[in-house]
Order: sequence, then structure tokens, then C-alpha cells
Amino acid sequence: MRPLLPPDYRPTKKESFMNPMQLEYFRQKLECWREELLQESNETIQHLQEDSPQEPDVADRASLETDRALELRTRDRERKLITKINEALKRIEEKSYGFCEETSKPISLQRLEVRPIATLSIEAQERHEQMEKTYRDD
Repeated sequence: MRPLLPPDYRPTKKESFMNPMQLEYFRQKLECWREELLQESNETIQHLQEDSPQEPDVADRASLETDRALELRTRDRERKLITKINEALKRIEEKSYGFCEETSKPISLQRLEVRPIATLSIEAQERHEQMEKTYRDD
């Protein structure tokens, strides 16, 4: 049974980390985010399926195609984001959510609030990015 969250609930450091209330808070946050992305995706599909008039002007047609390509790239990024959201929801069910995949230490509540799909602590993320930068510079 899931805990009932007060409407103004926000996780705090005073609570035990990833207690049932915090897990429920982040579960709801992730599910709302996923729902918004899915709604936007459905709107894009409807928009693309609508019969758009063929633009006789080459520049207008090129502009329309550019807009559609941009919209499709955005939706592709959001599709990947939905996958990450689903993975985070799975970690909530497994009770491993909120812990760094590299160090197993808690990820700060502040970081999870801003990026609820985070899998690395800030320190681990910075090390990861530094390694990527080092290999990229070679």
C-alpha cells in the first residue's frame, strides 16, 4: 500500500533517506513527468497526421520540413527520456532509487528534485564527465 502524501510534502534531510514517503513523492513526480511527455508525443503524432497543404513555394515547403524534422528530433529525445523515467520507476519499486550506481551512496535530495532520473551523485557525475572530456581530447 502506498503512503498518502500531503499536498505540500517535500522530502527533507531530516527524514530517513528514501523512506516510503520520499519514494512515493518521487514516484508521483516521475509519473507526472512521463504523462506530460506522452501527451506531447500524442499531440505531435496528431499534428503530423493532419493533412498539411502542399506548399507550392519551395522555401515554405523547406521551412515546413525543417520544423517537422526538429519536432521529430525533440520527440525522439523525449522518447529516450521516457525510457529513463521508466528505469527510475523500476528502481523505486526495487528500493534502489536515489542511490548512486557507482558508489552506492545517496544522491542528494536537491539533485533528485532537479533531475529525478539521476543515477549518479554529483561527485560521480563530475568524475564521469571529466573522464569523457579526457578521452574526447585525445
